[in-house]
Amino acid sequence: MIRFLHTADWQIGTQFGQFEPDEAAHLAQARFDTVRRIAEEASARRVDAVLVAGDVFDLQTVSDTVIRRLFAALQAFPGPWIMLPGNHDAALVESVWTRAQRLNCVAPNVRLVLEPGVVLLDACRCALLCAPLTQRITYDDTTAFFDTTDTPPGYHRVGLAHGSVGGILQEGIDSSNPIAPTRAASARLDYLALGDWHGHLRVDERTWYAGTHEQDRFRANEPGFVLDVTIGEPGAVPTVEAVRVGQYRWHRWDETISVPTDVDALKARLAVLGANDVLRIEVDGTAALADAEALHVAVEEARARVRALRADLAALHVLPTADDLAELGAQSGYLAKVVARLLGLQEDAQADPQQARRAAEALLLLARFQREQRQRDSNAAPPAQARGRQQPELPREGACA
Repeated sequence: MIRFLHTADWQIGTQFGQFEPDEAAHLAQARFDTVRRIAEEASARRVDAVLVAGDVFDLQTVSDTVIRRLFAALQAFPGPWIMLPGNHDAALVESVWTRAQRLNCVAPNVRLVLEPGVVLLDACRCALLCAPLTQRITYDDTTAFFDTTDTPPGYHRVGLAHGSVGGILQEGIDSSNPIAPTRAASARLDYLALGDWHGHLRVDERTWYAGTHEQDRFRANEPGFVLDVTIGEPGAVPTVEAVRVGQYRWHRWDETISVPTDVDALKARLAVLGANDVLRIEVDGTAALADAEALHVAVEEARARVRALRADLAALHVLPTADDLAELGAQSGYLAKVVARLLGLQEDAQADPQQARRAAEALLLLARFQREQRQRDSNAAPPAQARGRQQPELPREGACA
């Protein structure tokens, strides 16, 4: 029997440029922390090896410090680590892998597979047929040699590759490196461990994508797992368990507001988000001024709780009610004309969408300014009792108190 963890697409060094610097720093750190968690899982589960199916690094140009930190994160598992270059960290003549070797930070139990071939794990009688990428994009199937490659009798045959299985992936893929959907069968593999797709995915009973260990995109494709794979004997169907290791959960919400209860429902969903959530939210539709204000406040309160948040409420049209106008003091006079002008600009959204968004923002700003001004006026006015009470006479200089 053999048991191993299958993981991929760590993308160490990802920049997360769409987020604020402090948010990006936490997301980048999580990628190292979750590698440590994988090492701890490997030790706790007493697996024979950890297979990393490509894109360990996001860039060839990551710093020496990042390289050292990555290999230091593996220490909790002293067994074999098999690392395969993918399209982001291809095994070029000069690469992140050759730099790691020069830095002398690769432990003896970590095997960097920089050339196609077979890696034997004699202790567990396993032959790993490995197809590293030696350039970022290939148009030939790098796993084709698996079909004609012999391995020792009685050894498990496990493939390790990085690329796109034809006709399987349902969204845009990371690279165009093709892999035949029948490779596990044609190469007589017990298991084919793949990387490139960032969610864990069963292609067939012997072919799996592990997905990225720590979610990095707003895609509902089951990221944040490693696969615990057990094969009883050569030729047996593997047992695969998805083990959650990811720290952060990423959500993308596209919301349309039509009635006040839509605002209440969205506020309730925002209220349950916490420190392990990353949110991108876009809101359109129409809302009363008070509801729009309440929604903006709810988003900002959520921003303070979650790890990272990107919000776009610019397409939400603000339509003040009679109560809103009364609260603004905009039922007549100059302020009423300003509000009417802003409402007109919103209604002309098709002609100038940007101007309509600015008009909605201006209505919210106007409401805030009016509310703050009333608050300042209220704080500045002396209490009614104080205004009617005679002030005590101060003692004259030299007089006895």
